[in-house]
Amino acid sequence: MTTSTEESVEREFKFSLDGLGPMRDRLIDLEAERLSGPALEDNWVLDREGELEVDGRLLRLRKDGKGASMAFKGPATWEGGMKVRVENETRIEDLEQARHLFKNLGFHSVRRYQKVREEWQLGAVTIALDHTVIGDFVEFEGTGAETVARRCGFSPKDGERQSYLGIYDEHRKKNPDLPRDMLLP
Repeated sequence: MTTSTEESVEREFKFSLDGLGPMRDRLIDLEAERLSGPALEDNWVLDREGELEVDGRLLRLRKDGKGASMAFKGPATWEGGMKVRVENETRIEDLEQARHLFKNLGFHSVRRYQKVREEWQLGAVTIALDHTVIGDFVEFEGTGAETVARRCGFSPKDGERQSYLGIYDEHRKKNPDLPRDMLLP
C-alpha cells in the first residue's frame, strides 16, 4: 500500500489454490515473515454512472483488521501473467465519512466483496493468502514477485487474469441464484 504523494505501480500475480495450508507451509519453509493472521476484509467498489468501470479504473473503500483505506487503481496492463497498473492507496480514519464524501461527489457503492486475508513478506514481496466464497488464492505483489512465485511452485504465465469480482461473475453465470455481491456466509 502506498501512502506517499507519488503514484505507485501495482505489480501482482494471482493464483488459485486447493487450500491455504500447503502455501502457508511453503512460506514457512522459505522463512517468510507473517505480517498478519487471517482477518476479514470488506470492500466496496464505488463508481459514478459507470464512468470508472468503462475503462477499467477502480475506486475502492476497504475495512480490514488494520482499519480502513481507500484506493484508486488505473486500467490494468499485462506483462506475461503479471497485472500492472497505477495504484494510489492510503489509510483513512473514518470509513463512513469517506462514504459520505464520495456520495456527495456522485459516487455510490456498485459492488461489494469480502475475503479473509492473511499477509506474509519475503524480501520486497508481499504475499496475500485469500479465502473467498469462490475458493482460495495467493497473490504475490512487489519487486521480485515473479521470482517468489516461481520459488513457491507457480509459473507466472499461469497467473489469474481476472479480479475476484470477475471470477465471481463467471461463477454466477453457472449459479444465477447467487447474489450480485461476493459476501462470505
